[in-house]
Amino acid sequence: MADPGKRRPVPPLPPGVRGDDHRFAAWAAEAAGAVLLELRGSGLAGKELKDAGDLASHELLMELLATYAPGDAVLSEEEHRGTVGRHDRHTSRRVWIIDPVDGTREYSEPPRDDWAVHVALWQDGELAAGAVAQPALGRTFHTGAPGAAPGPASSRPLIAVSRTRPPAFVTELAAHLDAELVPMGSAGVKVLSVVRGITDAYVHAGGQYEWDSAAPVAVARSAGLFTSRIDGTPLVYNQPDVLLPDLVVCRPELAPAILAFLTENPVVPHDRKETVS
Repeated sequence: MADPGKRRPVPPLPPGVRGDDHRFAAWAAEAAGAVLLELRGSGLAGKELKDAGDLASHELLMELLATYAPGDAVLSEEEHRGTVGRHDRHTSRRVWIIDPVDGTREYSEPPRDDWAVHVALWQDGELAAGAVAQPALGRTFHTGAPGAAPGPASSRPLIAVSRTRPPAFVTELAAHLDAELVPMGSAGVKVLSVVRGITDAYVHAGGQYEWDSAAPVAVARSAGLFTSRIDGTPLVYNQPDVLLPDLVVCRPELAPAILAFLTENPVVPHDRKETVS
């Protein structure tokens, strides 16, 4: 049985990863994902599994960054629980934005696979690299080898949406576009569903933070998808206020219709993150 409290050794860098931010992000996300899968088989369940997984993944990612990117700053969800990196992200040129477990509810409900690990690099004002690992699928998507997003998912647009509480405005948007809603888990998985061609769009205004979207948005952009806030302005990261409550990720040809609908039917983003998926 895995020990959720044990300190794990820092794994060595694989060949070809040093100096490649894209591959490093992917490797780090996969390493954290392996720990999360190990804990999933440890006998823990519910809140204990959520907490143990979140902490173990965070600690490993922080160790990897301290060892292999010692001059860089880090922004993690754990920063808001009293844990901070060794550098000030407000004055650093390079900041890693990480979410140790995106979708803790889904993670704590084996065998669900719609949860992820996010690792993104912000550099000089822009997202420079990013990776999203979906450990339960054995897949990692990263900016170093994004490929082009596949064609439309179906004859009607498909929109990724919360599996438990779809917001009313997305239901109205779907009716306007003659689209179908596809329920699924974490924010990263929803964005990656567009990258993978499972859906055509993800539109969110329920409240998120930078770590919820940085890595998946980096991957989506590298695959040629459209990304913005719901008012059409750019998604900007490493801000003093880490709340980034809304976003649009979609196939480029859908962006004008989606943004026009949101302009004509304004949505006020929540000022906190949704607690449901």
